[in-house]
Amino acid sequence: MTDPAPFMLSPFGLPPLSALFLAFLVAGTVLGLGLLHRHAHHVRRHRDAVPQPFAGSIPLHSHQRAADYTVARARLSAFHAAANAGFVLALTLGGGLQAVHDAWADVLPAGGLAHGVALLASLGVLGWLFELPFALLRTFGIERTFGFNRMTPRLYLADTVREAALAALIGLPLLAAVLWLTLATGALWWAWVWAFWLGFNLLAMVIWPTFIAPLFNKFTPLADATLKARVEALLARCGFRAKGLFVMDGSRRSAHGNAYFTGLGAAKRIVFFDTLLDKLDADEVEAVLAHELGHFHHRHLLRRLAVLAPASLGVLALLGWLAQQPWFFSGLGMHSADLASALALFTLVLPVFSFPLAPLASHWSRKHEFEADAYAARQADAGKLVSALVKLYRDNASTLTPDPLYSRFHDSHPPAALRIARLQALQR
Repeated sequence: MTDPAPFMLSPFGLPPLSALFLAFLVAGTVLGLGLLHRHAHHVRRHRDAVPQPFAGSIPLHSHQRAADYTVARARLSAFHAAANAGFVLALTLGGGLQAVHDAWADVLPAGGLAHGVALLASLGVLGWLFELPFALLRTFGIERTFGFNRMTPRLYLADTVREAALAALIGLPLLAAVLWLTLATGALWWAWVWAFWLGFNLLAMVIWPTFIAPLFNKFTPLADATLKARVEALLARCGFRAKGLFVMDGSRRSAHGNAYFTGLGAAKRIVFFDTLLDKLDADEVEAVLAHELGHFHHRHLLRRLAVLAPASLGVLALLGWLAQQPWFFSGLGMHSADLASALALFTLVLPVFSFPLAPLASHWSRKHEFEADAYAARQADAGKLVSALVKLYRDNASTLTPDPLYSRFHDSHPPAALRIARLQALQR
């Protein structure tokens, strides 16, 4: 592919794609910062009074702690959003990605497989370096201040080394395979890449629980015989077959608690955080698990895959077309026009152009949560799910008073008051 030719300028003296990209980047950043400001202001304004549905179950000091925790996280998110806009702008219109491309072209043939892998791997490393200060502030600043972090610097470093090793052992061959497909399969490379991506994700769902997750956490069979019997009875009622019931040592890293099921087919397993089992009684654990099984019953994962798979095919087809358009590269700050550069640019700018879809994704997720709650109320005690959620809201310092607009845009779970009210209605 030849270098892109000049393209007509917009009324602002920029190529049209550059102007459109800047407009979306500025609009998305301003909207994100505005929503975070609204959220923090709304939470602070309701800090000194526990909402009536929780007045008898959550003390004022816990509610105030949750408010302060939420505001601290919102402030860090605001700094992150602003910095991320600058980072993306520097790599695109600022010429950063082109500079990385040129640096590797001095030692590797530009447009070749090795050069493409080096370019995309470098983008991954730059992204990791950008995120590192925010991750450290979140883990050793906010999470430690509010009593959640149990991660030591030594464990953090060990996790980082393991993640880097996995990225090298799995990520680099994956990048090489994708780029080889783009070079070897002609104009329809994007369809081959999509099939490969889909197959890899399905394989990852099978091997992750058994081979990858144990590299970071210890998983032991559920030892509480009484709880195990109740869980197995619930699984039988719900028609769910699991390979095993496990307890994960989540307390090594955080005081937050959770439960989930993972894997695919015969590899499915139920996992409880040890912190969750410490906080909830057996009835409450059963109710929380019934909620998770509600996602299985309603095939939420399959339904999401049914949307994500064709959507990703469409996105890759779009990329396949854009990779042949000179204005795509020139409009985003590059004069080199190879497929690896197209992949890198697309990775950077897709979130900028897709941010208007966030409310739709959040709405869909909240709808699934309500469906899982309704299923849990049929299979277990809805009152116990309410008491479990209240404990988790309290112990995880989850705000009870999110800003409604922020919540509609960003929250994957319904607001606490609305969720509890629906569950209480199911008790009647």
